[in-house]
Amino acid sequence: MHRLVIPALSVVSFGIGGTLGTFYERKKLHYGVFSMVQAKTNQHDTVDGPGSRMSEIMRFGYPGFENIKAKDDYVLSYNRRLRIANWVCEHLTASTGTVYNEDVDRRRCDFVVDPSIHPLFSTTNEDYWGSGYDRGHLAAAANHRSSQNSMCATFFLSNMSPQVGSGFNHDAWEHLEKYCRHLVRSYKNVYVVTGPLFLPKIEADNQLYVKYKLIGKNRIAVPTHYFKVILGETTDNQLEMQSYILPNQPINDKTPMHMFQVPVDTIEKASGLILFDKVPRNAIKQIRPVLTPNS
Repeated sequence: MHRLVIPALSVVSFGIGGTLGTFYERKKLHYGVFSMVQAKTNQHDTVDGPGSRMSEIMRFGYPGFENIKAKDDYVLSYNRRLRIANWVCEHLTASTGTVYNEDVDRRRCDFVVDPSIHPLFSTTNEDYWGSGYDRGHLAAAANHRSSQNSMCATFFLSNMSPQVGSGFNHDAWEHLEKYCRHLVRSYKNVYVVTGPLFLPKIEADNQLYVKYKLIGKNRIAVPTHYFKVILGETTDNQLEMQSYILPNQPINDKTPMHMFQVPVDTIEKASGLILFDKVPRNAIKQIRPVLTPNS
């Protein structure tokens, strides 16, 4: 059995180093900051798009209901204030586009403005130019090879969020995305929820603050961290979960994946989302990573 090894934290970012998961699990007992995070809303803001797989993708529940957008092969909730998605949900199987398809080429896809987002709250490619941040996919393009249209639908700017390039988007984050695709070898269904986090940091006055950059004319918020929660359904209908928080910064490539693993309720408290709420939590087994990207 192999473990996925991905980049580790450089020595900045609030001293969490390679012990991010342990840090948050310990600190949440001492600080009440997570109790101030907005809870999920109770009704849909907007639902649009073809939504042909929407009920299938959202089988185990919606993390929240703010400004929902159904795309060809994924569903997202858009945050108009932050100009990025609150969350993106995908359903992966061995037959739904995770395998190589010679008829699909990402080079034929362009980053485009999402016409379903009101112009007041939309983003453009120019917002990212010269910012030092990548247009980072939340629903990974390589997860959606079933058709050229499905892959290109992942290039809507509503599916992008500012990510550090080298050491994160080109490395750690990409490895985690690849890991999700490999899990279809072990599960008949894989559900992935991905999103941004804005986590507190202790400043010189020993107080907690949430600080983040804004980029571009449209003032896109730059997350301090990203999360990914993976729910796998086995052939005998058992459910197994893995959940991760990665810092949006260059990460050393020697840190094993489990160093970024956290309890799912840590992500829920930090994000204000409720994940896979149609499944009783005691019916889900928490597991450690079991595959490598190249296995």
